[in-house]
Amino acid sequence: MRAVQRVRCGPGRDRGSVTVEFALALPVVAVVLTVGIAGVLAVDGQGRLQTAAAVAARATARGDEPAARQALDQADAESVRVEHAAGLVCVHAGRPAGTGPFSGIVLQGDSCAADEADAAGR
Repeated sequence: MRAVQRVRCGPGRDRGSVTVEFALALPVVAVVLTVGIAGVLAVDGQGRLQTAAAVAARATARGDEPAARQALDQADAESVRVEHAAGLVCVHAGRPAGTGPFSGIVLQGDSCAADEADAAGR
């Protein structure tokens, strides 16, 4: 005699499928959210570094070195290069993007300003 298998139809058959779908989708949502937040933080850091380089270039051009250093310190600039050439003061600042998925990216901010000390000497 053959055993008869019962096949369930209806709403009870899909029981637990939402839990499985949620368990599979949750890590994907978490990764996308983490990458999105890290991207926003990297873009914010880039903007702050660019603004700090501009402020530092203007401060250096007028001879205010402490203000230039303060602006770069507030943006957490790790590498700073100042160039004086052709009546301009150029500041190049850089730092890592931080931790997370973009930690290998180096942010850079560059800005130039007219050298007031050079202009006054003419």
